Amino acid sequence: MLCKEKSYYRYLAEIKTGDDRNEAADESLKAYEAATRIAEEELPSTNPIRLDLALNHSVFYYEILHLPDRACHITKHAIDEAIPGLDSLSQETYKHSSHIKQ
Repeated sequence: MLCKEKSYYRYLAEIKTGDDRNEAADESLKAYEAATRIAEEELPSTNPIRLDLALNHSVFYYEILHLPDRACHITKHAIDEAIPGLDSLSQETYKHSSHIKQ
């Protein structure tokens, strides 16, 4: 549910203006943060879903909140956590995780 919720509010924030935009961005941020907490607790750092979430979260910070430094921090953190575990992945998971990382 959080995946759909974060996307829904993010898309609203892209098209709304004023207070409606701010409200949609706030709701999207809450959903991203909740999803990130769950992913970090439940999924390995190399999991493609976790990496995709980090990528989308960073894009949200860059495009919606206009905070490029925070966006870069999220991406760097996800990559730094994933790199040590890449050697232990199956070929298919490695391909998918590496593709997201790029």
